[in-house]
Amino acid sequence: MNVPISDLLAALAGGLLIGVATAFMMIFSGRIAGISGIVGGLIPPRPQDVDWRIAFLMGLVGGGALLRIFYPEAFPEALTTPTPTLVAAGLLVGYGTRLGNGCTSGHGVCGIGRMSRRSLVATAVFLSTGMLTVFIHRHLLGATS
Repeated sequence: MNVPISDLLAALAGGLLIGVATAFMMIFSGRIAGISGIVGGLIPPRPQDVDWRIAFLMGLVGGGALLRIFYPEAFPEALTTPTPTLVAAGLLVGYGTRLGNGCTSGHGVCGIGRMSRRSLVATAVFLSTGMLTVFIHRHLLGATS
């Protein structure tokens, strides 16, 4: 696999930005930048805790929208996966997030950075489950996408 150096540098820069942002959030507010926890804190909403959560989520959506405007090549032209499959996948991810008491951003980025053994185990389970799913999907079911 031959990956251009510019792609590697972009991935490195993105990872560094994510790490710095989560560290700043922890240092300056004492909060963990786990997306499922941030969204979960809005249901039911706690009045003293809503503003920063909405701002955080607006930043995620806004960042994606800006990327779409200024670098549309980053997005595929059309999804080839059927909508019911995407809906089922989203529901399974949501269920797994609740079951695992957090998502990859909370456990993988923030938890491992805090040396949490629980997060290390959760991240290992996320990754191995993802690899197993891709293996089954591509090699046993014969899917190409």
